Amino acid sequence: MKTKALYLTAALAVMLGFSSCNLDYFPSDEMNSDLLLQDPNGAEYIMDACYALMKDEVEFLGYQSGNTYCRHYYQLAEFPADNICLSAHTTDPLYEATAYVMNDGLKNIGTLWMVGYKIIYMTNQVIETLEKQGNPESNQFLGEAYFTRALMHLQLVTLCAKPYSHGRDNLGIPLRTSLSTEVTVRNSVGEVYDQIAADFRKAADLMGKSRGNAGYPSKEAALGLLSRTYLYMEKWDDCIAAANEALNGADPASKLDADFANYFINAKTSKETLFCIGHDLVDDRGQSSIGSMYLKDGIGWGEIYPSDPLMYLYERYPNDIRYTAFIWPQYKASSTRTMVYYPDPASISAESGAVIMSAEVTDDGEGNYSFKTGSNTIEKRKINGSGIADAAGEYYEYYVNISGKDYMCRISPEMVLRTGFTIPMIFIKKFSYQDGNPMLSSPVVCRWAEVILNRAEAYAHKGEAANALADVNIIRQRAGIPADFAPDNLHGYVDKQMSASGTSLTAVEQIVLDERRMELAWEGFRMHDVYRNKCDMVRHYPGAQPWKEHRWDTEKHIVYPIPYNEWTVSKIPQNDGY
Repeated sequence: MKTKALYLTAALAVMLGFSSCNLDYFPSDEMNSDLLLQDPNGAEYIMDACYALMKDEVEFLGYQSGNTYCRHYYQLAEFPADNICLSAHTTDPLYEATAYVMNDGLKNIGTLWMVGYKIIYMTNQVIETLEKQGNPESNQFLGEAYFTRALMHLQLVTLCAKPYSHGRDNLGIPLRTSLSTEVTVRNSVGEVYDQIAADFRKAADLMGKSRGNAGYPSKEAALGLLSRTYLYMEKWDDCIAAANEALNGADPASKLDADFANYFINAKTSKETLFCIGHDLVDDRGQSSIGSMYLKDGIGWGEIYPSDPLMYLYERYPNDIRYTAFIWPQYKASSTRTMVYYPDPASISAESGAVIMSAEVTDDGEGNYSFKTGSNTIEKRKINGSGIADAAGEYYEYYVNISGKDYMCRISPEMVLRTGFTIPMIFIKKFSYQDGNPMLSSPVVCRWAEVILNRAEAYAHKGEAANALADVNIIRQRAGIPADFAPDNLHGYVDKQMSASGTSLTAVEQIVLDERRMELAWEGFRMHDVYRNKCDMVRHYPGAQPWKEHRWDTEKHIVYPIPYNEWTVSKIPQNDGY
């Protein structure tokens, strides 16, 4: 019979090479349902191969070095958001994501799609075979298959389809819940999310504890991701219930890693991690790793820095462990000078972004600054809920007025500028230093801090301010900063319009989203958090990314294109704007 199949799942899951996974497995062209029925370890082999595929280099259109699912996912999910500053234009495919100029021929999105659906096909092999066997002793592997199938669908639908909150009936992605590939259609967003929730629920019912470190899923991991799924679906009560079921009566604070400064180094074995893509020393990708774009420490490119708005949030409390442990400003040794940096209005354009100008400044000792080499002054202004906290607990930011227009600026000890540019170097360490290696980490997919913040946001949207703020305070207490938010103590936050279309968020909703932004920065959440809440992505800050405000309701490229090699074969419709 002639079939119309997804190009990536045609044939019986011809697995890609697992050169670095160090696992025993059958040859890929022999791993089929018949062998699974014959070999008691077949399901384990396939599931271990699924986890390996998330991290192993694969070949796609002649591209292999650094071509890994996990690297592309964390970059594609994070780089169009407002947590990052691109220090310069680059030929790496990541630039298109950062600049919202994506196209359907990009190798990173093509690889993500190909590997994601290959893993889905492999999980369907396990599900169909084990459900035929009906052996309770295989429930853990069956649960892992449902978990992994749900995770792949969730990650692909968040990148390649509009958020659920924008409409259930929008085009989603193809659902694959069986080995049949005869028909390929784009299911609705609602259908996809319904299936994801059902799969995580099934996984939680089948699994117990992880069969190893956090690189293997568990019942709690399935419930944690179920809470995320319901949050994205705006099913607030279901989100809260899933988080509570995962906690099982435990104090949420007890689930957090007390040694947070070393958490990401030890993510694979930390009690806080619900699921991660476990890496070992043999999985070190060097300059092709996730961390290489964030850090340069003997190796690495170090071209992606924290954005100014995010730095303002961290700098409200300089002792915030999320700032001191994971942000590494490159201050000039022995320098006693203070510098200001701000967008150069002569170079701002929607196409090319903004270049930072830096200059030495003088301080009158009372927090008032002026340029040493000019007559411009810097104004300190009290603002709503972000900026640096003074002794009175009020927040403020600095602005400089040039030719009648205000530009946000930042004051700091003198920093090293990237060679050839005027971008202060500020490295990020969340994806580094596992086993002492600056380019090695086990990227976290889900952890307890996220689950607590999922519940907090659900409470906030329900109008249960006290419960939402109590969860926020748990996260802040671990970060070592004031954890005293209460309905009558919002630290200057007020209800605020967050988009040109009129979307407004309450003060409590903003508090929760700011805490998610600081806690989960660069872990793949920010873009979706902004757009699913129908807020605009405002990127009016220095860097080589475009100086633009991307509206949630009119920006076509808040989702990635369906890869060319997919839609031209299966004839499924492309996303708007491509």
